[in-house]
Amino acid sequence: MGVVLRIPVLLVVLASAVAAACSSGPAAPDNSNYLAEITDRRAHTNRVFTESAECGTPSATSECSPVPSARRAAFLPLRHYEVDPSYNVPAVLRLAESRPVFEMPTSTGTLRKMQRVGVLEFRLGGQPMSLAAFVENGTQRIESLFVPFADLTTGTETYAAGRYLDLHPTATGIYTIDFNLAYNPYCAYNDTYDCPFPPPSNRLKVAIRVGEKAPGA
Repeated sequence: MGVVLRIPVLLVVLASAVAAACSSGPAAPDNSNYLAEITDRRAHTNRVFTESAECGTPSATSECSPVPSARRAAFLPLRHYEVDPSYNVPAVLRLAESRPVFEMPTSTGTLRKMQRVGVLEFRLGGQPMSLAAFVENGTQRIESLFVPFADLTTGTETYAAGRYLDLHPTATGIYTIDFNLAYNPYCAYNDTYDCPFPPPSNRLKVAIRVGEKAPGA
């Protein structure tokens, strides 16, 4: 008799728990560590750009600033959009059969020879997209993939020559593209730098409102 009496009570408790779970929906992901990591990265870059010697000077160390001292008050701290984890997406690298060489126009008017390693395929906001990944011509051992891109904010909210992403090579061909890490080429702060422009294949037809904004006035 005691067991029979407990069964309805147990069913009521289970039903209540299920109803509560359904009404509240899945728990929101905890992005606190990710947000803290991006914030720390930005703070470190600002410190380096503000406090370090200018790159190319005799006193410059491994960490140097591309921003001339005379421009630091105008350009620093760097301006960024708010972090949005939905712009951190997985991608598959489709390797090129034979790294074709491209001549990319640069900010100084010269052409820089780059090899296309492959094409990164991914989805953003439910839309399929792709970006070509490059290395300097003649690279034997790939230590970083260069991914320049432009989007619908380029030339208005973000730097007119586009922005860059750097990806470390993986053995699996599976990558993570995090547009929150998109940064301006150094020519945005210093005209002496030679910065490649994104090729037509890397001009996205969406607005990427994460990452670094155009430099301050």
